[in-house]
Amino acid sequence: MVGFEAGRRREMIGSLRGSVLERHPEGSVLIEVAGVGYSVTVIPRTLAELEPTSPVFLFIYHHIREDAQTLFGFLTRDEKSTFQTLIGTHGVGPSLAMAILGTLAPSALFEVVASGDLAALTLVPGVGKKTAERLLIELKNRLSLPLLHDSQTGHSGRSSVVSDVREALLGLGYTEGEIREVLRELPAQESAETLLRDALQMLGVRRAG
Repeated sequence: MVGFEAGRRREMIGSLRGSVLERHPEGSVLIEVAGVGYSVTVIPRTLAELEPTSPVFLFIYHHIREDAQTLFGFLTRDEKSTFQTLIGTHGVGPSLAMAILGTLAPSALFEVVASGDLAALTLVPGVGKKTAERLLIELKNRLSLPLLHDSQTGHSGRSSVVSDVREALLGLGYTEGEIREVLRELPAQESAETLLRDALQMLGVRRAG
C-alpha cells in the first residue's frame, strides 16, 4: 500500500520557503530556495495563488518510491495531514489524493465523510459510486470521527454530544479556543453530526475571514 510504504521512510524535505520561479498549468510550480529550484506538485487552488516572483512557504510531503521522488506542496498543515491520511487509505494513491483535495478542502471533506454525502464525493474526477462508498467507510474509520456516538450507542445529552464533537475538532487541528467559542454559539439541542457540520462551517468561515 502506497501510504504504508511511504510511511516507512522518513521525509527528507518537510517544507520549502523561497520564491516562485515558474508555474505550470498541469499542476506544478518551480520554487527557488537558496539558489536551488524544486519542482512541486500542487492542487489547482494553490497553483492559482502562486504568482511568479512572489514569496512562498509550502508544507511538503516528500513521496519516495523505488523509481521516483515527488514533492507535493500544501499551503496549510491541514491540507498536508489530510493528504497523508488519504494516501494511507487502501486504494488511494497520491494522484487520487490530490484530486480529492483539489475538489474538497479538508473541512469540506470532513463534512462529507461525517454526513455520508456520497454525491459530493463522486464529484471528484475518477471517483465513481462504488469507490465513493468504499472511501466513505474507510475514511470514517481513519479520521476517527466520533459522530456515530448518539443515543443509539448509549450516549445522550448535550454534554456527551459536545464532548464527541470537541474531540473530533481537536483531531482536525482546531485549537481549544476556537472550539470553545464556536460551541458556545451553536444551538443547545443538536445531534453530534449536525453540531459537527455546523461547527466546521463556522470555523471555516472564521479562518477564511
